[in-house]
Amino acid sequence: MHGDAYDLMEKLEPESIDLLITSPPYWGLRSYGQEHNEEILKEWLAEDESRVQTDVPPYEWYRAHGGVLGLEPLPEWFVAHLVEILQRGAAALKAEGSMWINIGDTYFARWSSIRHDGRQGLGDNPRSRRRTPMGGFRQEKQLLLIPARFAIAMQDQRWIVRNDLIWHKPNVPPRPEKDRLRLGHEHFFHFVKRPKEGRPKYYYDMSKVEPGALDVVKTMARSGSDGHSATFPTDLITPRILSSCPPGGTVLDPFCGTGRALSVAAANGRRGIGFELHEPFHQAATANVAKVVKATAPPQQRTTTKRKKKTEE
Repeated sequence: MHGDAYDLMEKLEPESIDLLITSPPYWGLRSYGQEHNEEILKEWLAEDESRVQTDVPPYEWYRAHGGVLGLEPLPEWFVAHLVEILQRGAAALKAEGSMWINIGDTYFARWSSIRHDGRQGLGDNPRSRRRTPMGGFRQEKQLLLIPARFAIAMQDQRWIVRNDLIWHKPNVPPRPEKDRLRLGHEHFFHFVKRPKEGRPKYYYDMSKVEPGALDVVKTMARSGSDGHSATFPTDLITPRILSSCPPGGTVLDPFCGTGRALSVAAANGRRGIGFELHEPFHQAATANVAKVVKATAPPQQRTTTKRKKKTEE
């Protein structure tokens, strides 16, 4: 479905999703071709003189004033908006369902570089610079610990963190910095719902995870597809889908990009629903998933489809 996850989440049927798995936009790295209002912080503060920078506007206000998820002027805003959007899908997730969220970290710089496309620091893709207010934990060269802040914010909304899976990326490119180690991992959080009483009970097939069942998974970062530079590696998400969604169940990716998670779901006997705001990615996802569905359809069904097409011609 083409549109903003904030709107589309509420259109889902209650208790209809077995697994929500996604990699939302990270804070302050790339624009994905979206236009963003760089004066939005000033506009927010000007509306009420009692406000301070860290007072977070509702996502609906932020979007209406030209804001884009991932390009918030402050990381505090980003964390709050991401949690707000995911909360709108909470009712659609089954009581025994799971949520897997992949999120990376960011170093703070007063003058940050925003890639229009492509991974941060790679290639010669166009980029713009913007000034980000300093204060509190927002200090030069600071690793912002955004994944941890996000996970804690989710806990505050009654979600249970079952795993902080570390995605180890051994092929990260060289960096120019000489005073820190290269950032070679991302976080993949497994959340389940907190029951009204007792311990959480949720679907989980341990036989489908990686051998050894450790919370560190080593897999190469892959090149993107269809103009998207940050697609999920198939070998990273397949065990998540097979272990956390029962056969025939429904997988939701609210930031589906070019449809990698949906394609994996379809190839493994699961249904898939995807939301994507950027129209070129939406078109690519639709085409990619259609190819997988066609390739995995039973032979009799494929023959019937071909005969029907010839008859129509």
